[in-house]
Amino acid sequence: MACLAGWAQRCAAILAALVLTLAGLPLVEEARAEVLVVVTTPDLKSITEAVSGGAVRVESLVQPGADAEAFVLRPSHVALIRDAALVVRIGLGYDEWLDKLLRQTGDARPVREGRILDLSTDIALLEVQSRSIEARSGHAHGAANPHYWLDPENAEAMSARIAEAVGRVVPEMKNTITAAQVRFSTDLTRRLKGWVATLSPFQGAAIVAYHNSWPYFARRFRLNIVDLIEPKEGVAPSPARLASLAGRMRASRARAILHEPFEPLEPSRYLAERTGARVVVLASSVGSVPEATDYLALFDVNVDRLAKALAEAQ
Repeated sequence: MACLAGWAQRCAAILAALVLTLAGLPLVEEARAEVLVVVTTPDLKSITEAVSGGAVRVESLVQPGADAEAFVLRPSHVALIRDAALVVRIGLGYDEWLDKLLRQTGDARPVREGRILDLSTDIALLEVQSRSIEARSGHAHGAANPHYWLDPENAEAMSARIAEAVGRVVPEMKNTITAAQVRFSTDLTRRLKGWVATLSPFQGAAIVAYHNSWPYFARRFRLNIVDLIEPKEGVAPSPARLASLAGRMRASRARAILHEPFEPLEPSRYLAERTGARVVVLASSVGSVPEATDYLALFDVNVDRLAKALAEAQ
């Protein structure tokens, strides 16, 4: 009789699912994925999607290819934040516009019942300083350099914290999330070994960057950033600065200029023509070049492009 009862329950469940499907209503699994997690950048979206295993819906405020440090809020973003079960941010002034958005939706405090996850608190930061965002031209990084996701090893801690936070939002999916995080971590570790091997012949190579996005990347792959083209974040270089920088590049034998797609290209080209260094367009975020389709692909692209440019400049 127990077997017959169990069989009847299974039949009833199948029939109910069939009715919901015919009516165009979501099944339980589909409804579960409608739990919303909002992140500030495409990089965080890629990592969160990877470690959540489809347990939640993930939306990024900054769209692929956009400059997060020049982000402009829209009314639709208020609704996203209001509906989010979890909000994940970079911190360190990089996504400081989120604070205004949180105030508009009633979250005046930085953390409210664990709903806001700032990933910068578990990272070994570079360029730590006491400096506030300046109200003049350009923009300043906050208490430290915020581009820590560009060291792929930092994604180990980032993904673990995201998985833990998502697991609190949908505790019934914790096993799925744990398995997804392990898969991501395993793939990350394997590919990091390959990236290090590809760039190892160029350890100590002198390079210049347009924007101060790359200290974590340079530390991981043992590259030497000798100078920046911008005199201050968001401020274009003067002709006098470019002339002086060209001299420093020749003296240090800088072999590559790291350039992001949304930065003005003329200063980098000017320096390349006068020093022989190669301009390398790298993806500072997922989607900023077409090939950087997710977080791991971002490093596939950047490592390959930089290795080719450094080899050509030898």
